[in-house]
Amino acid sequence: MPALNILWILLAVAAPAAGVLAYGWFEAGWLRTRVVDVPIPGLPAELDGVRLAHLSDFHLGPRSRGELAVERAAAWVRERHPDIVLVTGDLLSHPRGRARLDDVLSGLGAYAVLGNHDVGVTRDPFSRPAELAGVPATLLLGESRTVELRGRRVQVAGSPPRWRAPVPAADSTAELRILLSHFPTLEAPGYHLVLAGHMHAGQIVLPYPGGKLRLAHLGARYAEGFYREGEVTLHVSPGLGTTFVPFRFFARPEATELVLRSVG
Repeated sequence: MPALNILWILLAVAAPAAGVLAYGWFEAGWLRTRVVDVPIPGLPAELDGVRLAHLSDFHLGPRSRGELAVERAAAWVRERHPDIVLVTGDLLSHPRGRARLDDVLSGLGAYAVLGNHDVGVTRDPFSRPAELAGVPATLLLGESRTVELRGRRVQVAGSPPRWRAPVPAADSTAELRILLSHFPTLEAPGYHLVLAGHMHAGQIVLPYPGGKLRLAHLGARYAEGFYREGEVTLHVSPGLGTTFVPFRFFARPEATELVLRSVG
């Protein structure tokens, strides 16, 4: 085959591949912001309309447009002035992201838990554990805080960064109880709302008629969005950063504001 024909064949293959990768790089920074009403059975009328900002999976450190998504998400939260800011882990994927993490969290008054990347439990070859002492957020490492909001007691608790970690005891005196868990779970007795991350909404997703195939966490029961079991509502964030590869396909990064509504 003449060399010129081979060159044209290579170009015909390489051009679409380059386009696909360029789109995946672009989507990794293409932030979606959502405001969603969340019915909470038994929520006191005084807490109706309370706004919670849910952010997750920054994965700061490795080069990715996810850094841009994180910064834009933090700016959006600052503009919205929610009642509470909640972050569900994987803050860093490499120590070099620490300064940017501090800038992102500064002034948000966030409550946060750690994820598996924060403690170096991952198969991602580009990830390294980082020191998080002094991060400008209240880290809940298997513990909780009970605060007053609109004259009512609200508990915010955090699970350690491992599957099926023990859940801190629910505070029966709190009229709203929120659990932060990096790994999605509905096994949270006594809690009204569980916020989680980890899944990245699949990160690399192949859509097909009537559904989509998530290439990350193929067997995940709770992949993204809302789930309910009994009195417990779970929200799984699509997250903001990337891991393994700096791309997202049909799994845009998202910052979510949850507006709690009293029902029942």
